Amino acid sequence: MSSRFHIPGYAIVSADHMIADSTGIMPPALIFDADKEYFQRELDRADILIHGRHSYEWQPNSAQRRRLILTRQVPALAPSPDYERGMLWNPAGAPFEEACASLGVTSGIAAVLGGPEVYNIFFPIGYDAFYLCRASSVKLPGGVPVFPQVKLGQAPEEVLADFGYAPGPMTFLDEANGVTLVSWTPKKSD
Repeated sequence: MSSRFHIPGYAIVSADHMIADSTGIMPPALIFDADKEYFQRELDRADILIHGRHSYEWQPNSAQRRRLILTRQVPALAPSPDYERGMLWNPAGAPFEEACASLGVTSGIAAVLGGPEVYNIFFPIGYDAFYLCRASSVKLPGGVPVFPQVKLGQAPEEVLADFGYAPGPMTFLDEANGVTLVSWTPKKSD
């Protein structure tokens, strides 16, 4: 884990482990008021957001947030054409902390919002926690999986466990719609 940053990851997945439909877009069926409220509160605490070019959080404070948008279209770092407070970041060309510093952020909360490749890049850097919400009433056949390993038959929980994370207790964000939240944190060494 980064010594200067607290790094949480956030995802809401369907019952079949998807974060978006077959077009790559998060459909309305995967959006729940309780999850949106929780997510907004968490992002309001973040100093910087990290996500792929198809991810976006659609929150009232979105325009004010600093963000890194992962892409292979730039050699290292470049100003974002879409976000005034954003930078395009190619992790192959610039380390994480250098990318954050390009936006004037040298410590604090760096919230990882996805997609699948973005989540995977942060496993070696280290999450301090990964907040996995699940909408058990939603299925998105042919959709975009939360982690690339899901395509190989693993559930998100198995992927997190394989990377050394342990689940906390499950809580309901929206019991009527079966929306749950589990915080996964690094396993304690013996």
